[in-house]
Amino acid sequence: MPDVPSPSPAPTPSPASGPSPRWRRALTWWWTHVRRITVAIWTWLRTKAVYIWGKVRDPDLSKPKRALWTTGGLAGLGTVMGVVGLLLLMGYTILLWPFTPSVRDLRNAREIDPSVVVSADGVELTRYARQGREWRSLDDISPHVVDALIATEDRRFRSHGGVDLLGWAAVFKGALTGDGLRGASTITQQLARNLFPDDIGNSASVTRKIREAITARKIEGVYTKDEILELYLNTVPFLYNAHGIEMAARTYFSTSADDLDRLQAATLVGMLKGTSSYNPYRHPERALARRNVVLGQMVRFGDLPEAEAADLREQPLGLRFERQSIQRSRAPHFTEHVRVRLEAWADRTGYSLYGDGLTIHTTLDWRMQQDAQETATRFGDALQAVADVEWGRAEVSRLGTTTAPYVTASRTTEPFERFWTLRRDAADAFVRGTETYRRAVDAGEEPAAVLERLRSTESFVDSLRAVKMRLEVAMTAIKPETGHVKVWIGSRSFARSAYDHVARARRQPGSTFKPFLYARALEEGFRPDDVLPDEDVSIEMADGVIWQPANASGQSSGEMISLRDGLASSKNTIAARLVDEVGARDMARTARRMGITSDLEAVPSLALGTSDVSLLELTGAYATIASGGTRRDPVTVTHITDRDGNEIARFEPDADRALDPEVAVDLLDMMRGVVDRGTGTEIRSAFSGRGDLAGKTGTTQDGADGWFLLMRPDLVTGAWVGFDDPRVTFRSSYWGQGGHNALRLVGDLNRTFQRDGLVDTNLAFPQPDPEADGPGVWDRVADWLAGVGDRLFGGEADVPDGYGPRTPGRGLDPRDDEIYPLPDRRDTRSRREEILAENEEWLDDAFDELDQIDDPILREAAREVLRRAAREVDRNGWRDGWADRVAGVRDRAIAEARREIEREIADAFRDDKREEDARRAGPFEDEFVGDGDFRLEPLDEAPVAPEAPPAPQPQESPRSGDGGRIGF
Repeated sequence: MPDVPSPSPAPTPSPASGPSPRWRRALTWWWTHVRRITVAIWTWLRTKAVYIWGKVRDPDLSKPKRALWTTGGLAGLGTVMGVVGLLLLMGYTILLWPFTPSVRDLRNAREIDPSVVVSADGVELTRYARQGREWRSLDDISPHVVDALIATEDRRFRSHGGVDLLGWAAVFKGALTGDGLRGASTITQQLARNLFPDDIGNSASVTRKIREAITARKIEGVYTKDEILELYLNTVPFLYNAHGIEMAARTYFSTSADDLDRLQAATLVGMLKGTSSYNPYRHPERALARRNVVLGQMVRFGDLPEAEAADLREQPLGLRFERQSIQRSRAPHFTEHVRVRLEAWADRTGYSLYGDGLTIHTTLDWRMQQDAQETATRFGDALQAVADVEWGRAEVSRLGTTTAPYVTASRTTEPFERFWTLRRDAADAFVRGTETYRRAVDAGEEPAAVLERLRSTESFVDSLRAVKMRLEVAMTAIKPETGHVKVWIGSRSFARSAYDHVARARRQPGSTFKPFLYARALEEGFRPDDVLPDEDVSIEMADGVIWQPANASGQSSGEMISLRDGLASSKNTIAARLVDEVGARDMARTARRMGITSDLEAVPSLALGTSDVSLLELTGAYATIASGGTRRDPVTVTHITDRDGNEIARFEPDADRALDPEVAVDLLDMMRGVVDRGTGTEIRSAFSGRGDLAGKTGTTQDGADGWFLLMRPDLVTGAWVGFDDPRVTFRSSYWGQGGHNALRLVGDLNRTFQRDGLVDTNLAFPQPDPEADGPGVWDRVADWLAGVGDRLFGGEADVPDGYGPRTPGRGLDPRDDEIYPLPDRRDTRSRREEILAENEEWLDDAFDELDQIDDPILREAAREVLRRAAREVDRNGWRDGWADRVAGVRDRAIAEARREIEREIADAFRDDKREEDARRAGPFEDEFVGDGDFRLEPLDEAPVAPEAPPAPQPQESPRSGDGGRIGF
């Protein structure tokens, strides 16, 4: 059961701007009465207008009287229309009032604090801020800035209440003359527009001006004049990601806000009329003229003597421009990954990552992250030199098995020079994919001529090579007992490649996918020491295509090889035979249970890693193995606190049993062989790996991807090496192998962790508890299966407690010292026919006994197991040495029947439990979309004690259904 967090008060989201029910009633009342008054006034105006027009046209009246009626009538009608217009304006203002920021929003506007992201060991990683801003109090801002601002932007700032009524004359004048709505925006109104651009808008319309005025009036009711000036000067934008006077001072004059002199203050205030038009960096002449206008305004209102202003006007701008950037992240790929997923949480809860001053506590270990970054940089550069030299030399032979000679040779070798001739198709495709090529072809140039011209342009080729031929690496590390992510290296350099190769990139995993195949085989009763022939194999696919995988060496030994050795040496022939035994769909289901979330194509070649996955999910699935079969999705955030230190959210992953403990232990023991005697031995021999270690190498077609994952009891580390475009690879097969590229990164990092005491070399992997599960319902199942085993295979079928027999396979009968005789190969066809006939008889007898079981779940599960066992005997019973394995077939059939029925019950319990959890879920129980980094748990309910599992109910067997592409 997952840990449930202690209850804590739910956060109160900020109310969205908009009318409340009370306001809706008020608006309905106002609209009804305004409409009635408007109709009445219109009727009165029309009547009076008709009457006055009649008097004006009356021939009986003298000219003076008709002129008097004309003048008086127009004046009266004008007055009435003015009053009506004023009433309409007031009504419209009242209608807009609830659609402007609330008082609470205004009070919170001053608390614009970015969220701080901290590592597990307390190091600040970054801050989430939309703008480059550093707050300064009014006392820390040069008084020249305040003087220039008031003199230029709002000379009556100290006397009005947020709206300058005298200035509104300019608004109406502009509306009547068609010059646009300009002028009359006070400092408070500008502040309203800066703080709430979405609520107020930027269009030149009466509606925007009214909203602006309403918000300004509200601001004046909340803040003092000095507080308004402070807010304004800390939020006004100055281009180049500089928000506020402090960042502007640093950007344009490389100084601070309190050190700005009169000329600098006048230049910055002058930009406010139009930051783009009066940008001193782009348009110094305009900025200089505007600065002198500001100086003139300061003279006019007594802030600057004329004599001094005259001298200042002759001075240059004195610009010292330097771009400022938002604080860089110490772990940019990681913090960006966290940010994207937390935005969804913030939207649901009403918090802002960019203004509420939250502290986000992550799982990253800064010491480990630093070590990983150093390793990625050092070995990434070295492997880049290997690729540069391999493709730069005419010779194909290796310079050595270390990177040192390649680093030396790279100083005198043209990188990837041979690639453009040896891989011409790929190189031409790269050129055709550029914007330069497309623009030239669209302009009418001949495609072939454009291609040849660009290929011969050195600067173009260099720029293209810098992108396409850049080697990338990715690394991550996860604590298996918690799922906490401790290391996250998304690329060699975030500045060069912001693309995250840990979570976003999905590539074929190659042989690193094989442990999921072997896990499924162990679940079906295979044992690590069972043997299969290392011979060429051909498997017919569903579409009739023949799949013929080969080993990496291109040769097969022809010997019988155990599953343990087949995994250690990564034999593709053994994996192909094994997937034919266990089925691709069941293998995919096992991978899904262990933590693979990407879509998997359930075909035999999946055993060799042909479906794309991410490094994050692959490492998380290996953490399932290292934890003894318990799956915990990778976690990046543990909890969040507000600006007062109160915890407002906690994130814990579910802990689900994905593998039987004994299956996980056997799989771990098999994967120890990879490190001890297989393809990953350099972990110990070259990088001094100590302790209980297991792992797996992986390489894809032509060395496009190199993988290595290392498991320790307290840490699982994974690495990927390759190029963003899989058409670019290492030239030699040696350096393209995961055991020679990705392994070096993991090995070096593991050695550093050992040296610094960041991993415990004395720990051992967990062992299963033999008393964890008693027989219970299995008593009658075991008795029945024992009888079926006697009838089907002969002898006794002993089913011990726990998860079934785990005794290593042997060529000896457990009840006899005599070796089973080999079958006669002189007539294999007749022998196979005999086996098939015996099988039919065995199955008929076994199915008759199945009818005696009342429970349909147990009956159907056992039927499927017997069918599978019969198929196995059909395929292999007539082969040499198969008689030695008959007892193993019997034992595996019994063990698998037990597990199959157990899974049926577990699935039924899990479905019922999920329905119950959904009914009890709190307001924050939800999973993030994407990689599933963490799960939100209820914060306002007490932990619920687990209920007893329900009794199994009849249901369709989960094993039924067709294969094909699956995406759970």
